[in-house]
Amino acid sequence: MLIVLASARLGEGALEAGRAALNAMITASRAEEGCIEYAYSIDILDLSMLRIVEKWVDDAALVAHFQTPHMAAFQKALGELDISIIEVKKFQADEGAPLM
Repeated sequence: MLIVLASARLGEGALEAGRAALNAMITASRAEEGCIEYAYSIDILDLSMLRIVEKWVDDAALVAHFQTPHMAAFQKALGELDISIIEVKKFQADEGAPLM
């Protein structure tokens, strides 16, 4: 399994201006074969920080994700918004185990 963690800085009004594009990206990505989880959240201590968590079954699923029409549309939408990607990293992981 792959885990992708990313952080992005939101400019003033970027969340509201980009909400439709963010919603479309989440919905389409979750429907992709190979997507285990795909979520965005706002950092409670820094409301201008967007956190992204993705889980994919393997590298092939992630590569296919980057080639989708909704990814191209999302990249175009990002170019029109005040959102700066700070970090994107992928990690290899096993299926995990409950902590409690």
